[in-house]
Amino acid sequence: MMILFQRNFFFSSILLAVLALCCTPRSAHAQGQTKWLQVGSLHNWFSEKGWEIEEGNVLQQQYGLRWPAQYERQDNQAAKGFWIGTTNFTDERNVVYPYKVVHVGPRVNGNNEFFPKKFEVYAQFEPTRVFVDGNPSFSNPEEITAVTDTAKADRVMVTLVNTSIGLTVERKIYAFSQQHHDNYHIFEMTFTNTGNPEIGLQARTLSGLYFYWQYRYSVSQEVRYVVNNSAGWGINTMNDARGYPPDISNALIPAGENDVKVQFSWHGLHNQANRPPAGSSPNAATFDNIGAPIWNPSQSNNYVQLADTNWRLGGAQFVGYGHIKADKSATDRSDDPVQPSTSNYLGSDEPLTRNNSQFNSVLMEQEYQKMTEGHAPRHAWLVDPAGKFSEQTVMANIGVGAPGGFSSGNGYGPYTLAPGQSITIVFAEGVNGLTREEAIRIGKKYKDGAITTKAKNDSVMLGRPRLLETMRRARANYLSGFKIPQAPYPPASFSVRGGGDKIGLTWEPNPKESANGFVGYRIYRATGRPDSTFRLVFQAGGTRPADQGVVYASNARTYTYDDVTAVRGISYYYYLATFGNPVAADPVTRTPAGELESSRFYTQTYDPAFLKRPAGTSTSDIRIAPNPFIISSNENSLRFPNEGDKIAFFNIPGNCVIKIYTELGELIKEIVHDDGTGDAYWNSITSSNQVVVSGVYLVIIENKDSGERVMKKLVVIR
Repeated sequence: MMILFQRNFFFSSILLAVLALCCTPRSAHAQGQTKWLQVGSLHNWFSEKGWEIEEGNVLQQQYGLRWPAQYERQDNQAAKGFWIGTTNFTDERNVVYPYKVVHVGPRVNGNNEFFPKKFEVYAQFEPTRVFVDGNPSFSNPEEITAVTDTAKADRVMVTLVNTSIGLTVERKIYAFSQQHHDNYHIFEMTFTNTGNPEIGLQARTLSGLYFYWQYRYSVSQEVRYVVNNSAGWGINTMNDARGYPPDISNALIPAGENDVKVQFSWHGLHNQANRPPAGSSPNAATFDNIGAPIWNPSQSNNYVQLADTNWRLGGAQFVGYGHIKADKSATDRSDDPVQPSTSNYLGSDEPLTRNNSQFNSVLMEQEYQKMTEGHAPRHAWLVDPAGKFSEQTVMANIGVGAPGGFSSGNGYGPYTLAPGQSITIVFAEGVNGLTREEAIRIGKKYKDGAITTKAKNDSVMLGRPRLLETMRRARANYLSGFKIPQAPYPPASFSVRGGGDKIGLTWEPNPKESANGFVGYRIYRATGRPDSTFRLVFQAGGTRPADQGVVYASNARTYTYDDVTAVRGISYYYYLATFGNPVAADPVTRTPAGELESSRFYTQTYDPAFLKRPAGTSTSDIRIAPNPFIISSNENSLRFPNEGDKIAFFNIPGNCVIKIYTELGELIKEIVHDDGTGDAYWNSITSSNQVVVSGVYLVIIENKDSGERVMKKLVVIR
């Protein structure tokens, strides 16, 4: 087994220790071991219990299902649930239950109902080893059980659980890095009647079997406080569907959208959303939160950069799940056209969603009725029967008591399984919507009054057909036997190291470098933050880029690049991609024609690289920049790009302590600098985690080797 850590060992050890302490008081929610899938633009965590509950990984309601994952706080998942129901069940104590339901989620953790047996992750090839200044760098620790070229996807995660009804559940999750198929995960669920020796339960025929999944979506974490705190638990989430009987019979739904069975959600109207002040935009009077225009980054709980003031649409994702295949029976593996047999919705805070127990006969009967309900009217169409969702006036939390939002549900059944028999169900989960560039452009037009509120909302609704196409691609991929075209393999290793006059990048080719139509390499760079905009700075091989600012090497097998345009004091982030010859469109897997590039998530750096200067030798050379620090100044000229709160100390001793005091002599920050370089940085946050206020500050820099001290003044204007 191979474990990849992003930070150094010391940091990881401390983090694990803290997590161990934190987990003790939250055992009621803990879901045991969790792991991430993160090779494409969709990242999510998964539990050994076989499904993912509310706050099952960390005590944070919006956590997981991140898209586009290259940007921070794009989480769209609030809670999920998975129930299995059967009828006339006799347990190991010979107690008979007319209805027996076992649960994991949306809140209960599955203890004593789901019994983990296996939790493994397989990779098609060795992951790229990524380093910054010699230290490993990646977004989340990744644990690989084994590398095998027979894996059907970039990553195949396998969970195996037994249950208290004697049904063993094998879940295979397939994740892809190919750019047209990297925003969905495919779930292949196999249910086998094995009995459960661990609790003394012999296998017996299970009848009336139903499998029911719940999804509580909330789009997206970044805009929770920008809109309203209650948006974080999905109070304004709209739920709709395509491809089921109620959708096919709805004359207002285009027939072309009903070729796939999909249930999906988006960020709907919030009647108590924070609103921009009058006069701040020509659209201030008609403003609504659909798409979540970020007009107030200062109210975002630091989720959004303060410089992000162009009303970027922060909640324009559509998220959902689609049916791919379900066995008709244990003896007929053909696809059952009537499955899923249930597609419905339920209040996310209803009694059925909490304190579920496999021993509560009354509650289990109610749960079973919900699982077998059939195809309910669509939540979104109850909110707006005309389907004019870009002109929504009623909030999604309809009904008595205005509940805390609604989840969608999806059920398969009934099935009968004799001992040893099994059935398989396959579906996909994915996210799509506006690109970041579109979200910026449309938001800016909305702020400037160039488009109306309805036009803005119409643009957001473009995410629906895009998500439907995502589900078509997932289905086509699976039914083809996972035969999607592949990009060239990413490099074996990628190293970034800061130097005195350059940042050096080196890499080692993959042993299969020449495969999949390999043409060359490209390097992309961002400044300030790992989730800011990356731009092409270097290409080896292929046709010379039209942008003359891109460094070009005709030799495709070039394995070094020196970034000599880096500016001292600015943080730089990189990723390296291989690219191949253009491929023809593949109608079988719905893959468009064009060039394929290896995934950025194999090589992206998440730790900053800097130009590094030798330690200063004279106190007279010490400089503080910017000084004065004017928060309202242009970030790209008088402050560090994408790091507006950053203050630099240049030409300092390599081993020193920097102490920052108010004019009254109060110590507000101490920085220990001992890396031997001449630069140190401060994010203008005090030791008490407060943003530094306007004023004059005294900066004392003490050389720990010589004992020499020097005092400088820093002026802050906010």
